[in-house]
Amino acid sequence: MKSKLLEIKDLYASVGKKEILKGLNLTVNKGEVHVIMGPNGAGKSTFANVILNNPVYTKTRGVIKLEGENINDLKTDEIARKGIFMSFQSPEEIPGITVANFLKYAKAKSSNETPKAVRFKIDLEKNMKALNIKEEYAKRSLNVGFSGGEKKKNEILQMLMLNPKLAILDETDSGLDVDAIKTVSKGIKLFLNDNNAVVIITHGTKILKELNVDFVHVLVDGKIIKTSTGELAKNIEENGYEEYKKNEVNS
Repeated sequence: MKSKLLEIKDLYASVGKKEILKGLNLTVNKGEVHVIMGPNGAGKSTFANVILNNPVYTKTRGVIKLEGENINDLKTDEIARKGIFMSFQSPEEIPGITVANFLKYAKAKSSNETPKAVRFKIDLEKNMKALNIKEEYAKRSLNVGFSGGEKKKNEILQMLMLNPKLAILDETDSGLDVDAIKTVSKGIKLFLNDNNAVVIITHGTKILKELNVDFVHVLVDGKIIKTSTGELAKNIEENGYEEYKKNEVNS
């Protein structure tokens, strides 16, 4: 029997007076790949940000548990240290902080110990090579002057170096060409094992073609209204979300 990693029950959340999540339920077990799909404005990015307790959003009801522990009231950095990683749609540029130094700092904060220099260097070079990232990028300011694809690959590099329990990838494939999508998929496969899990938020299916997806969830109007296998993503690609929107209106 698989072990529960993330459990979300009856989650409601809002921004100001606008309610966005309206009773979302989700269970992610270790070793699984979950995909969240849905039309614009359905609450996909809100879902990710609420898990990390982004202060812009307010949880009004429900429980979020990581390995059985209620993390509702933890701060974002505390949740990250518990083992949840999130990639962003638009990664920030940080002048003056190199990629390598940023990763050292993040690794130290997440593990509460300074990474050993030799081991860190070996792991960084190995992961950069796997993601087709040039060695000199380690000495460049974080994301400054990077193309969209380079920024997204750098997010996957962070995931590999930090090795969290749960990786939430929010539209990491957005705007990427075919080769970059394959590289990102390769990074996800390198990351995955029986003790972690990935939740992918996406509008497309290209990133899923290289992965073994366990569940696809359709999010409409703040709640998951359908869950199935990877075949569901193909159906959405071919037919869109209209049938799911109608079902939500009629439910």
